Amino acid sequence: MKMFSDSPGQTIAAGRALGKLMKPGSVVCLRGKLGAGKTHFAKGIALGLGIQEHITSPTFTIINEYEGRLPLYHVDAYRLDDGEAYELGLEEYLYGPGVTLIEWPERIEGLLPDEYLTVMIDYIETDSEARELQFLAGGPGYGTLVDKLAQTLTKELNTCVCSRD
Repeated sequence: MKMFSDSPGQTIAAGRALGKLMKPGSVVCLRGKLGAGKTHFAKGIALGLGIQEHITSPTFTIINEYEGRLPLYHVDAYRLDDGEAYELGLEEYLYGPGVTLIEWPERIEGLLPDEYLTVMIDYIETDSEARELQFLAGGPGYGTLVDKLAQTLTKELNTCVCSRD
């Protein structure tokens, strides 16, 4: 499923809609270039989980933890490899009771669970604020989640241009 966002606020709203649908043990992998909007999307997920704290990218802390309806574990894997992630105990987060949100998941692919949701965020060349968000289900449970998200985004944002590929 693809969605087009015309502002950081709309990207946050899309993350919020996803956050409301998250269940214990959910894993979301965020992919995109620096500045693409991964942290804005993460802020939205946190809002959807009822988290009011200021959300920042865990670039230097590696993992930020937040409490809400479900715990949120926000991971920046940019400086990790599988071995380092294993030593940090990342598997406990991936299979824990909260939602694990991973930026730069390609760095730790060997530790990822069999099923997870990937959100790819890309710039749209003609507009500095616009983004394309693509939601890729990694498993049947996440396929159902993407379908629910498409319905929610169309209803809540009322301007969402969503398409299933």
